Amino acid sequence: MLFWIVTAALTAIIAAALALAALRALRADRDEGDAPHPDRSDLGVYRAQLAEVDRDLARGILQPAEAERSRTEIKRRILEADRSARKSTRPRTAPRAALLTGGGLIAALLLGSFALYARLGSAGYADQPIASRLASAQALYASRPSQETAEREAAKTRGTPPENPELEALVAQLRTAMEQRPDAIEGLQLLAQNEEILGNYRAAWQAQDRLIAAKQAAPDTDPTADDYAGLADLMIISAGGFVSPEAEGALLNALNLDPNNPPARFYAGMMMIQNGRPDQSFALWSKLLAEGPENAPWIAPIRSSINELAWLAGEPNYIAPPAIAPPAGGSMAPLPGPDADAVAAASDLTQDERDEMVQGMVNQLAARLQAEGGNPQEWARLIAALTVLGDIPTRDAAITSAKSAYPGQADLFDQAAKGASQ
Repeated sequence: MLFWIVTAALTAIIAAALALAALRALRADRDEGDAPHPDRSDLGVYRAQLAEVDRDLARGILQPAEAERSRTEIKRRILEADRSARKSTRPRTAPRAALLTGGGLIAALLLGSFALYARLGSAGYADQPIASRLASAQALYASRPSQETAEREAAKTRGTPPENPELEALVAQLRTAMEQRPDAIEGLQLLAQNEEILGNYRAAWQAQDRLIAAKQAAPDTDPTADDYAGLADLMIISAGGFVSPEAEGALLNALNLDPNNPPARFYAGMMMIQNGRPDQSFALWSKLLAEGPENAPWIAPIRSSINELAWLAGEPNYIAPPAIAPPAGGSMAPLPGPDADAVAAASDLTQDERDEMVQGMVNQLAARLQAEGGNPQEWARLIAALTVLGDIPTRDAAITSAKSAYPGQADLFDQAAKGASQ
């Protein structure tokens, strides 16, 4: 109601000011029209002078030649005064037309403004002071759906992953082996990785959760920050990008072990956005963007939204830092797919089963990189895996392709081959 009162008052003031200006112009023109024009008054004087010349000529005061010169001069002045009077005369109806036109424009502007606001505005929307916005954000945070609910909603729009019968058969064997050896850390690592490759994200995060429990139960092995960040990553993917309370718990465990863990900080920032706290998200994401490297998987989504996020966070003057290239041989976040350690794992399977599974994983990674390309770390993983398998010709071909795609990362690829062969 207060909004409409203020709007109506401002509208009335503006309309009154415009109308007053038009009325003043009309009154001034009327006064000017009623008063004798100075040029028209001069015409009467000149005519009187002509009559005086005729009288002087009749009395003999002026000679005929002098009288004729006087008449000529006075007539010239009469013509000049008449010409000046015609130029300065304005139609009396002009101010009235302007007043009517201005009034019509004012009315149209006011009516159009109200109609536009009625269609696009939110007159009944309550004020949004900072305290109420923080309270709304907290309520949204507290009422988040669970992981299971979020996964059900995400499943309604998620497409069916492409079929891979060979890998599916191998993963089925691995699932059976893990039922017999539920505490096998290496096998659980492979199971989580391959369930993700198949698009079975719920099964993937459940395997990752079992992996963490197995490490907690083992005498000399503890879960790492990357283990918890990987669990949160799989849970968030399974929930369609939503950070559930259960996924947040995994993020908190990761950050407790390593406050600088980049994937955990990225997902924490995403959770803040989802719950109405762009200010907290900006604080996390702006630091991640400044740290780089540019080809880290979390940099692209941050860079694409950081300017809008800065504006929402009350930082309109923020300027995103330039891209930071990764150092040669630098590491990144764990990537899905096989690496040298995973290739040497799966000790709970028979040798033939293990070799067949590993070969399938490596072939799939190689096919994807050749068809779609990948980042330097993915190429390094493929090179290391092929080295462990002893497939040297294919490995050398992979090294050639990798160096062609990333000439500046040659040392990384050579080191991957050398490290895996030792």
